[in-house]
Amino acid sequence: MLKVVLANPRGFCAGVVMAVDVVDQVLDSCPEMRPIYVYHEIVHNRHIVNRLKSRGVVFVDTIEEVPEGSIVVFSAHGISPEIRRISNDRNLTAIDATGPLVTKVHMEAIRYAKAGYQILLIGHEGHDEVVGTVGEAPDAIQVIESPAGIANLNIHDPNRLTYLTQTTLSLHDASVIISALKKAFPAIKAPPSDDICYATTNRQLVVQQVAPTCDLVLVVGSMNSSNSQRLREIAESCGTTSYLIDDVNSLQSIWFDDIESVMVTSGASAPEDLVRALLLHLITHHDATIQQVDMFNETIEFAPPGSLKNLLRSRNITPADRSRRHDLGEEIEAWVTNQGGAPAGEPIRLTVSASGQGSSS
Repeated sequence: MLKVVLANPRGFCAGVVMAVDVVDQVLDSCPEMRPIYVYHEIVHNRHIVNRLKSRGVVFVDTIEEVPEGSIVVFSAHGISPEIRRISNDRNLTAIDATGPLVTKVHMEAIRYAKAGYQILLIGHEGHDEVVGTVGEAPDAIQVIESPAGIANLNIHDPNRLTYLTQTTLSLHDASVIISALKKAFPAIKAPPSDDICYATTNRQLVVQQVAPTCDLVLVVGSMNSSNSQRLREIAESCGTTSYLIDDVNSLQSIWFDDIESVMVTSGASAPEDLVRALLLHLITHHDATIQQVDMFNETIEFAPPGSLKNLLRSRNITPADRSRRHDLGEEIEAWVTNQGGAPAGEPIRLTVSASGQGSSS
């Protein structure tokens, strides 16, 4: 019998829920305008992208691919002012699905650049989010991916220096780079609040606490999902074998040889139905029991962007409140029972102290 420890929270964060819902609402309200164009993948998940393609969405890598006068949705990862300018020039109806936490980083970049600071953006060069943030102040921002990159920085005045971070980074990796920056530039200014997304943080902390107690960790998410990759890396750093899988079809039977316990989690852009399909496979093929570990109760919700509300009102449609909040603990227990499986027991409640150490109750 295989014991499955199911992480909660997992899967969609509030920003992803909002971004996907934006596209859904545009598709529902503007059927005669199809295809609807989305600049870059709305979120980094293959299944979400393919599902939206089947509904009439065309994803583009350059804004020039969008025919003049069309509707375009900007992805959750944010865009540069140059993309907005080109969109206006092409008379596009632009709907901005940028995550609010990404927008926060953009606003910080603009404010620091106007104040004359050089900005060190900790992140992955070429990632959509990083490209968009750099575009807000390209002359002021340098991207740094590791402590080794400090030697290559071009710093004019170490007393007019600040750092920002990509929202989907590993907490550990970011802290290592930040510590190195503070050592190299003692006067470097920190942002007013942490830039790493709350959902990224929560999912990483659950993995840090639970992965060492399991024989295997399975992370549901796509290969181009930064936050999903970080979950896999964190599990590996705990000494537990870990795999990032798009869906249940990616499983290999050899992974389960001599395995008694598996942790299952999912990245912030992975839909819950993929997790359920994985759990069903483990129940039917490995006689699995399921026990959920609850660490955080996420209640954050983001309202639809103003650009979507304006589009809907222009079509005499009252913007709907389509926010969703679920109790995954109650849901999963009922679901497992309906599938013929057996919960391994009541959900375990974990809390995290200021030091990052977990305790159960």
